[in-house]
Amino acid sequence: MAKINRKYIDKHWLVFLIRGGLAAVLGCFILFGGIRSIENAAILVSVFLLLMGVIDAVSALYNSNQKRGWFTSVIDALVDVIAAVFLLFFTKNILENIVLVLSIYTIVSGLIDIFHGALSTVDPTDRFIRTLAGICGCVMGIVILNAGNFEITTFIRFFGAYEVIVGVTSLIYGVHNRSQNIEDKIARKESARKPAAKKTTAKKTTAKKTTKKKK
Repeated sequence: MAKINRKYIDKHWLVFLIRGGLAAVLGCFILFGGIRSIENAAILVSVFLLLMGVIDAVSALYNSNQKRGWFTSVIDALVDVIAAVFLLFFTKNILENIVLVLSIYTIVSGLIDIFHGALSTVDPTDRFIRTLAGICGCVMGIVILNAGNFEITTFIRFFGAYEVIVGVTSLIYGVHNRSQNIEDKIARKESARKPAAKKTTAKKTTAKKTTKKKK
């Protein structure tokens, strides 16, 4: 089995499945839901980001109570909530402001994914998935930054496409980490059985030697 970061997958695989599912649903809705109003799009994205922030905050609180790493979840929560607050209260439904906020959010999220891929994971598959998602985020963020020159529907679709990418990669990441978690538990059980089997064999050997000496 490939080398894994046990503490990381134990506390993050479920979060990635939830985040990935929500992101995929939002991305598909934006792409195929027929949203044409920038105001409606901003409200929808804001609610989504607040929900993602709540999920990360709950994850951070749970992991802190379990005395496990919670710092990365706090960073993710802060990024989501700050972007949502800016969209709701500071953009004033102006297209250029919304484009700026979402492009910065997308780029920052991409950089965080690249950072996690480089430092938080040791499995090559995990690292590739996170790095790929991060690169896509940075590229899409730059594209969104220049999307103010396009029609509103085109700008919305760019962000929707990014969320689909995030959703799919997060789901793959979560499923892969879940399978790693199961394999790791099986490997630990097998390794725990081996010393017990060795002790039993040693006892039987000692007992046989003792019996022969008595004879």
